[in-house]
Amino acid sequence: MISRLRFFTLLLLAVGLVTGCRTPLPPRDTGPWDMTALKKAPPFTLGVTTGLVQEVFYEGEPFDGKPTRIFAYLGKPTGKGPFPAMVLVHGGGGQAFREWAQMWAERGYLALAMDTAGQGPGRVRLPDGGPDQDDNAKFRNFSDADVKDMWTYHAVAAVVRGHSLLASLPEVDASRVGITGISWGGYLTCIVSGIDDRLKVSVPVYGCGFLQENSAWLPRFAQMGVEQTKHWVGWFDPSRYLAGVRCPILFVNGTTDFAYPLDSYQKSYRTVPGKVDLAVTVGLKHSHQAGWAPPEIALYVDSVLQGGKPLARLGETVVSAATVSASVTTAVPLQKAQLSYAKAEGVWQKRVWQQTVARIEGGRAIATLPEVRPLVCFLTVTDERGATTSSRHIELPAGP
Repeated sequence: MISRLRFFTLLLLAVGLVTGCRTPLPPRDTGPWDMTALKKAPPFTLGVTTGLVQEVFYEGEPFDGKPTRIFAYLGKPTGKGPFPAMVLVHGGGGQAFREWAQMWAERGYLALAMDTAGQGPGRVRLPDGGPDQDDNAKFRNFSDADVKDMWTYHAVAAVVRGHSLLASLPEVDASRVGITGISWGGYLTCIVSGIDDRLKVSVPVYGCGFLQENSAWLPRFAQMGVEQTKHWVGWFDPSRYLAGVRCPILFVNGTTDFAYPLDSYQKSYRTVPGKVDLAVTVGLKHSHQAGWAPPEIALYVDSVLQGGKPLARLGETVVSAATVSASVTTAVPLQKAQLSYAKAEGVWQKRVWQQTVARIEGGRAIATLPEVRPLVCFLTVTDERGATTSSRHIELPAGP
């Protein structure tokens, strides 16, 4: 199925080149999810309110032939609205985080932080919860007939249903809804952003696709074997769905993330046909708290949903003689520019990254290339708000 989609994309590109027309985007692939059904607001009940956050339970997809419920925290700003809204997707080992919903409510957003592990308040398993989120649930042998009992199927459906719940609320401006997710939540965000055409902005943190090519789960794929790995990738890897992203999307990651390395990361964001922005930085830790803390996330969302000033954008990284450069577009004065680089040898997660000063000249960030070879590098700029964005990394081989 992936190959057919890619063939069709290449065919459309060829037609565009021959006719001189703008290349049409490929059709959106929604996989096993019935988007017409999932876009309907699910039945829900409300629970305890603490501060700006209220408990909510809403209907999920059937699991093992039985109905399920999903637990979430709903953050509401003070006032009447209509407000923009955010869907918040936790990662592996996580839960519906009350403080995350509270944080976005304080920023002026209706926010829904749902649980994707069949858990309720206090991480107590619901008697009618969906599948667990451990790796045994994510990576297991399955047939096409079992697709709708897989964790990814349920988690994606829970996120889309959460969006539908938010959009149905009178306090929400349904035309201004975005999504962000952390780690496995970033993985889910990549898929949902490709299949849900209602979203207006997306920020996956850490998570990406092409997991079978390089990720922390290579041992899992080895255990599954070649055929089951192809089967899993064909249904559940974000590489199948990222071509469907139509909204602005900001990819946030660190250079040595243990789970989602930069080679798979770059393949993922290069699959997106539209506007892509990057905030890849040296030393970003991997956790839920570290994943929702970067200021770039809220500033990016604000720029799309509330008319805020956008983050700086860097163009393609270009090597010329002894320098590397990228064009810079910014609406906010810049504070600094840097070149981040490492020797391009060994596993990505263990590479030692260094940084050196770059300069801004004539609308470009420019840095002198270090003599290290083989080399991987990218440029970053930081504006006066402390928001850092990056260019796409390039690799320079050893030798002349």
